Amino acid sequence: MTSHVTTHVLDTALGRPASGVTVTLSLVDERVVERMAVGTTDDDGRLTDLGPKHLAPATYRLTFETGAYFALDDRATCLPVVEVTFTVDSPEHHHVPVLLSPFGYSAYRGS
Repeated sequence: MTSHVTTHVLDTALGRPASGVTVTLSLVDERVVERMAVGTTDDDGRLTDLGPKHLAPATYRLTFETGAYFALDDRATCLPVVEVTFTVDSPEHHHVPVLLSPFGYSAYRGS
């Protein structure tokens, strides 16, 4: 099953997928954050089974445990956690890739 929201994490410092990154999907409702699902990226840096197949229109957040990921290779980082907040406004699939390095990241709406 593919979730309504999927992600792909690439480690741009090493030029390879970031496998083993723990990712949490949460619903963000004003000041309340409700955790919905937790998963870990596979060997290709992908996570396709995170949460339900359909999400209601709302604001959601993906939280990437980047500090733990970099610690696996004993690499220092100033980004122990990366949070990407986004809006689901349609029933179509939402893919949120992250390009990651120990000192920066970029996220975008993928396809």
